[in-house]
Amino acid sequence: MTLTLTEQQEDVNIVEKLVYQRPLSLADVHTHYCPGCTHGTAHRLVAEVLDELGVREDTILVASVGCSVFSYNYFNVDACEAAHGRAPAMATGIKRVNPDKVVFTYQGDGDLASIGAAEILHAAARGEKITVIFINNAIYGMTGGQMAPTTLPGQVTTSSPFGRSTSLTGYPMHMAELLAGLPGTVYSVRRSLHDARHVIQAKKAIRLAFEAQINELGFSIVELLSSCPTNWGMKPLEALNWVKEEMVPAYPLGDYKVADELKALSKRKKKS
Repeated sequence: MTLTLTEQQEDVNIVEKLVYQRPLSLADVHTHYCPGCTHGTAHRLVAEVLDELGVREDTILVASVGCSVFSYNYFNVDACEAAHGRAPAMATGIKRVNPDKVVFTYQGDGDLASIGAAEILHAAARGEKITVIFINNAIYGMTGGQMAPTTLPGQVTTSSPFGRSTSLTGYPMHMAELLAGLPGTVYSVRRSLHDARHVIQAKKAIRLAFEAQINELGFSIVELLSSCPTNWGMKPLEALNWVKEEMVPAYPLGDYKVADELKALSKRKKKS
């Protein structure tokens, strides 16, 4: 069948229709992350939310030490690097000096739940008006795949070659639940990045976390279950399935604290 010129042009227009473009808040650069790692997905979600809220020019990122150590290169926002685990402390100072800015930390499980446990707990206890994006991949990624505070019982790592023993090293840290128990926390939830439906849910949670800060309600954190194919010794798809089958049962997804003020704000936005 031969198409007319008009029909050919219509085909071209359909092909050229814009479906997706890089968020302005996400830098157009190559990242250092391993293939299949969902840090890139988390970055995109944060960037999309910043764009949609219109706060890119007023946002300050505090990068952590870990796989996300170079995240200050990946976002088109003002950013700085904190010492290992101290991102919440640095974010506290920045927010108090610049209360009109949107300040967020982007941290992994080793940075936040291990060396930085005191900083995150006290920032939440004080109700610091910052937002925390917490990537939980159950392992130390940057330093070679050692056991993390979030490593599952029986999980094999380079420092637990026979599987994590709870009798020797205790149990995994459930940070979303732990931080939800502090009165300064207004929003503490856990989401996952293992499939499209959960990615959409994660974005909604990230948006609400930033809205909690913009409305000066208190401390907010979104924990994201993430894959680490390289250090888990898996292929990317296998790693996503492992998140679904092993991590989600161990780290149940859900809202562990949504303050009444934030619920009311969310309802008003839905009505408008």
